Amino acid sequence: MKKVLIIDDDRVLRSALAAALAAEGYGVAEARDGREGLDKALKGGYDLVVIDVVMPSLTGFDVVRKLREAGRQIPLIVTSGKKKKEVDKVLGLELGGDDYLTKPFGMAEFIARVHAVLRRSRPETVEIDDVAFGDVAVDFRSKTAVKGGRELRLTAMELSLLRLLAAHAGQAVSRQAILEKVWGFEKFPTTRTIDTFMYNLRRKIEDEPSAPKHLLTVPRLGYKFQR
Repeated sequence: MKKVLIIDDDRVLRSALAAALAAEGYGVAEARDGREGLDKALKGGYDLVVIDVVMPSLTGFDVVRKLREAGRQIPLIVTSGKKKKEVDKVLGLELGGDDYLTKPFGMAEFIARVHAVLRRSRPETVEIDDVAFGDVAVDFRSKTAVKGGRELRLTAMELSLLRLLAAHAGQAVSRQAILEKVWGFEKFPTTRTIDTFMYNLRRKIEDEPSAPKHLLTVPRLGYKFQR
């Protein structure tokens, strides 16, 4: 049974999400604020964490950042009802969130996003276990990466994106194909989401992110990997 942690100070919504997940066969745990949620998430045992942005003690962004800084690669869905949704969406993804939902949202969409994020966190079907290029070496089986002998902290989504591109080295992969194969959800916000993840991945991997040598943009199409 997959277990989901819901971190939200809205008791009514938290209970509704928990009931919807339980009806789908998920195990559910709840936390009523950011501090309690972070403590529970750090103890482990969860396959997915759903985090609201606006909460007492610690914001959802604080929780996401602290989990990633602690090396936790558990899939995260960030939710928010704030007006500056585009800014929050980009920030949530840049900090390490795997998906973003703007309140109010329907339960059917919420469950679909949960299914999709958990599906993406499973082992990739792409037949490539590792890749080395420049001073970077990545082992997709152990989910580890090093650059110049220094450990890289890549999120699960960044590893999946790199794995897909590396499996098609030298070939252009469209943004739509990336959405379908990596995100597994055709209507995931926009293809700009991919650009945000690529920006972060380049900052970690490329010597000069503004002039990449390995993760190349294919104008009007998508991206390609080059050794």
